[in-house]
Amino acid sequence: MPDAELLRSTLRDQWHLVPGEITALPDALMSYGWEVTAGPERYVVRLTEARCRQPVEAGLAAADHLRGRDIAAGEPVRTLSGGLTAQTAEGAFSVLRRLPGRRLDGGDPIDQQFWGDRLGVVHRALQGFHHPGLRPWRLLDPDAPHLRGEPWLRGAVLEAVTAATRLTVTDRLTYGVLHGDPAPGVFVVDPGTGRAGLLDCGASGLGPLVYDVAAAVAYTGGMAEAGDLIDGYLAAGPVGADELHAVLPVLLRLRWAVQADRAARLGLPDTLRSAKAALEAMGGS
Repeated sequence: MPDAELLRSTLRDQWHLVPGEITALPDALMSYGWEVTAGPERYVVRLTEARCRQPVEAGLAAADHLRGRDIAAGEPVRTLSGGLTAQTAEGAFSVLRRLPGRRLDGGDPIDQQFWGDRLGVVHRALQGFHHPGLRPWRLLDPDAPHLRGEPWLRGAVLEAVTAATRLTVTDRLTYGVLHGDPAPGVFVVDPGTGRAGLLDCGASGLGPLVYDVAAAVAYTGGMAEAGDLIDGYLAAGPVGADELHAVLPVLLRLRWAVQADRAARLGLPDTLRSAKAALEAMGGS
């Protein structure tokens, strides 16, 4: 987590925002986040690795696309120079206006329905959306040097990649724009109106849409805990039940492998232990 002074100075210099209250958002896989109050306004601020700057800008453009279709999403706030992001030594910062409402609780059955529904609506609305920053679908590299640190890690990544490769070659999958990290805290519901929305679109890319569902399922702890989330998605999203149920276990394994790979690369031992436990609980492919 970067220090508060970097956050304050970046908001001041790049957006002319003087933060009052700053609250760290729950952990996400691909970014750090904060809710910030500046004057009468509330914002969501994200910091993503520098290499993800273009996908983040694609996600900000996707948020505008959703807003144009009357889907509640955070409004990107441009820098003083007109950019969507501000690059720093720690990565790329972005700012969005905070939607009203409370963040969803991933363990609550009703909130899971909202969560799955909004993810499905977003997937459907972004069909046909194009942006040069959307990153292409790429699988992990099982030969990456950072996988040497744990004796189990390279084999686990290879198993997940092999299964996902087989799936993408032999099955017809529904592809589209991925959020990439659809944690429950990225979604909100306004108790006053009952309207649910999306705080931000993450570092967006292209790939099998069920990968986003798998990423969401991972936040619940696994498929046994995600029934309402899955039902909500199937009612609103463009992927059919047969495809989702056939593909989800393979892409959930891949998601856990992605978490393990990133934890090994960045030196995050707690995340690495959690990913290992989840992969072991899934058993062999």
